[in-house]
Amino acid sequence: MQLPDSLLLSLQNESSFHKNEFLVAHEQPAPVSIRLNPFKVINPPAEATPIPWSEYGYYLPERPVFTLDPLFHAGTYYVQEASSMFLEAFFKQVAPEGPLRVLDLCAAPGGKSTLLSSLLDEDSLLVSNEVIRPRSGVLADNMTKWGRINSFVTNNDPRDFQRIPGFFDVLVIDAPCSGSGLFRKDSDAIEEWSEENVALCSQRQQRILADAWPCLKEGGVLIYSTCSYSRSENEDILDWFSESFGCTSLNFTDLPEGIVEVCTEEKNYGYRFWPDQIQGEGFFIAAFQKTEDQDEVQFRMNYAGKGKTRKQESAIFSDWVDHIQSYEWVEKNGDFFLLNPDHRVDFEIISQQLYLRKAGIRLGKLAGKDLIPDHELALSTLVSEKSVPRLELNRENALRYLKREDFEYKTSKKGWHLVTHQGHSLGWVKVLPNRVNNYLPKDWRILMDIREN
Repeated sequence: MQLPDSLLLSLQNESSFHKNEFLVAHEQPAPVSIRLNPFKVINPPAEATPIPWSEYGYYLPERPVFTLDPLFHAGTYYVQEASSMFLEAFFKQVAPEGPLRVLDLCAAPGGKSTLLSSLLDEDSLLVSNEVIRPRSGVLADNMTKWGRINSFVTNNDPRDFQRIPGFFDVLVIDAPCSGSGLFRKDSDAIEEWSEENVALCSQRQQRILADAWPCLKEGGVLIYSTCSYSRSENEDILDWFSESFGCTSLNFTDLPEGIVEVCTEEKNYGYRFWPDQIQGEGFFIAAFQKTEDQDEVQFRMNYAGKGKTRKQESAIFSDWVDHIQSYEWVEKNGDFFLLNPDHRVDFEIISQQLYLRKAGIRLGKLAGKDLIPDHELALSTLVSEKSVPRLELNRENALRYLKREDFEYKTSKKGWHLVTHQGHSLGWVKVLPNRVNNYLPKDWRILMDIREN
């Protein structure tokens, strides 16, 4: 792997940079790691080893074909680079006490959002945003797999969040960057790297930070990260930010071995990950607490709240979700969405001020007195275990289902069934007298040949 000479030259003055070891590390394959979903419990693979800074993260000895694992499609784990999982330990140390409103501003494809979702209790709200529309669809799908009700997905430019000033307690910005920290995972990125691109990324990072800053409340915490080695995208950004806005740099105590703490001339702390010093890729992370005054959002809400009785809908939904009275639901264009009652006002504010792509759990549509269940409901953690029939499939038949092919099954009961593998949900089928209708969304189906593996 031929790394750019100008990149190596720019790093030679970093005290924690060891050129020879750095080059040797880039001749090795990137580590493979996954992070388990604590709400869809599985055992880690027998040969997996824990990641020191993540409760749910594990290294794998080699990269399997994840597409051919039904548990991957069920959202029981996420394939994520190990260094970026340090957000877990960092968040636990610097985040305020909950319940929290958390914004993951540059969230696609969903690695850090699924991680944050694992850390938040049910009363906290996570808003995951992506400005590029197709990528926001991928983000929404991954959050659907994770299965939690306290998750919203938006598709907005960072400046749009100025419409809800002082709304969030934590703002996470994993900023678009030049990507030098991921050269081992994406060798094509070497050809795209240049000093000019680093400069453009630095300017874009400043714009994103400045645009989003007003939506963080006074006393709230900003967590900033990149997958770049370049000082102009990391330490220089910290100094520019602290000079431009009212904030205090936060440091991390009890740092795991191999992670390098840096302190800038302006006394701002950041944390560097070098691939020759830890088992992971290049990464940088830092945090600030907001000290300047910030007015919080004040909106007048006009909606029929929880007191409105909808007995027919409640009776229908109770067959699908236990304790349905504990939730709120809203209807939009014939679709019903299940919400945590504590987030109803948040839903109204966000849906009025931003483009809301996903909110809570989509239950489905009503057809007369019947619910046509949505795929989001299937992958959620809310489906009733006592009233919704399960159709358990082995690996071969689960893959056939995920490919939307004919599969073998055993049931004498007609109607809707939740397809499962090892007890974890994959989607819906409707069992008819002489056939089974597969309701897996076409966009979710496996395209590769499952017989080759």
